[in-house]
Amino acid sequence: MGVKEQKVSLIPLGGLGEIGKNMMAVRYGDNILVIDAGLMFPEEDMPGIDVVIPDISYLVENRNLVRGIVLTHGHEDHIGALPYVLKQINVPIYGTGLTLGILDGKLKEQNMAGVAKLNRVKPGDTVEIGPFRVEFIRVSHSIPDAVALAIHTPVGVILHTGDFKFDQTPVDGQVTDFHRLAELGQKGVLVLLSDSTNAERPGYTMSERVVGHAFEEVFSKAKERIIIASFASNVHRLQQAITVAHKFRRKVAVVGRSMVNVVNIAAELGYLQIPKDTMIELDEIDRYPARQVVILTTGSQGEPMSALTRMALSDHKRLEIYPGDTVIISATPIPGNEKMVARTIDHLFRLGADVIYEPFSGIHVSGHPSQEELKLMINLTRPRFFVPVHGEYRHLVKHAQIAVEVGIPRENIFIAENGQILEFTRKKGRVAGRVTAGQVLVDGLGVGDVGNIVLRDRKQLSQDGILIVVVTINKETGSIIAGPDIVSRGFVYVRESEELMDEAKVKVRNVLEKCQERGVSDWANIKANVRDVLGKYLYDKTRRRPMILPIIMEI
Repeated sequence: MGVKEQKVSLIPLGGLGEIGKNMMAVRYGDNILVIDAGLMFPEEDMPGIDVVIPDISYLVENRNLVRGIVLTHGHEDHIGALPYVLKQINVPIYGTGLTLGILDGKLKEQNMAGVAKLNRVKPGDTVEIGPFRVEFIRVSHSIPDAVALAIHTPVGVILHTGDFKFDQTPVDGQVTDFHRLAELGQKGVLVLLSDSTNAERPGYTMSERVVGHAFEEVFSKAKERIIIASFASNVHRLQQAITVAHKFRRKVAVVGRSMVNVVNIAAELGYLQIPKDTMIELDEIDRYPARQVVILTTGSQGEPMSALTRMALSDHKRLEIYPGDTVIISATPIPGNEKMVARTIDHLFRLGADVIYEPFSGIHVSGHPSQEELKLMINLTRPRFFVPVHGEYRHLVKHAQIAVEVGIPRENIFIAENGQILEFTRKKGRVAGRVTAGQVLVDGLGVGDVGNIVLRDRKQLSQDGILIVVVTINKETGSIIAGPDIVSRGFVYVRESEELMDEAKVKVRNVLEKCQERGVSDWANIKANVRDVLGKYLYDKTRRRPMILPIIMEI
């Protein structure tokens, strides 16, 4: 094999054309390195689904080639699928302290403590994993200990930004390692994979410190309790809330399982600096006057089971909203959650709270780079090839346009889809086929056992209900002994629609008699006939299409 033919492949298994379930495989020869393993929350057309994870068939088929999984940071959309992935391929995992701390908590919850070898690294470290030399480079994001990855391969450097923003005044003082990014650019980056979440947003993303100033302003005016809803994983945001609360001599209580977990892990590992005597237990709130209390809670997305939503619906067992409370919703709704968030805000206002949620109030800033920062990343690293990642399709297209603006040739930019194989030599890049990729739905303890057909049935049930027809027939003669009886759920209330149901029974009886006359005796055929005739009749009468389940018993 000549030097010329050396090639490295990038295979996105999740995170392209969508926000969430980020996962990228890097393959060189018989070695695969995986970057991140995230989950995604279900969309509205997935009734009953808890979470969505990437389809890892490709990794399972090549499990002997997978050398390790490297993590960029501790958010759900980057580490959430690991408990499921590790059940199928057990490989070493590399991540920074907080990332592994949060992951370890997740694994313990699933009774998987100690399943995989967790290797802790620091920003600035370099680790050899098979033929890959992986360098961890500090970047700013909305969670501490986030890193970009420079993967040194025999073909060239692949630089994956992870989620980042260029925050010049980060809360923990740990500034992005601009110097190292520029050095890599100087030496030559083969492929840059960069975060596209905010590619539509002009300008720069504001510093996380802005939120601290906004908090101070709200705290100085609030007369009663202050309740702050945020993402549990946004440790910098929690830090600012705690710091400002201490400054205004308020005590802080934490509510919501994920929030309690993250605060405990981050404090234990030293990523949260909590002044002495600031934190109190939820049960102790009533011992302090309202003006001395701050509550940190989950529920910034209006999730039905979260603490804030329950408080808004007066359904929380230990906390209720009182007139005069100030509620700060310190997050932007994830696309699709806008209605739930709006509903929660309405309920809070009804209960007499003062709700601060507007984006312009400075109580939330994004953790992702806007257009000028995206340009800066490309200009610092000057890659030969560019692949926008982490975003819906329009974000990837927009990011590609930005790359053209700063001088990357159009033919060197790849807008990829999950499952495509992007193959790079030192000089050329091409799409070289595809592997299985897609989504696996997790519902309760079932992983992947709910597919399109089950979802289709659930949608039909949720729209038009179900009708069950029960008939008992004589095995010998095929004549009806009992029934037909009709049970309906979610379609019409039987007592109020007796005429409709009586007529339906007559239709079923006629079908069965016709089948008997024609000598049709196989069940599938009889059931199909019942379904067709009943379906047509009910649609004519009600313009609805309930699911029809005929049950035929023989005696």
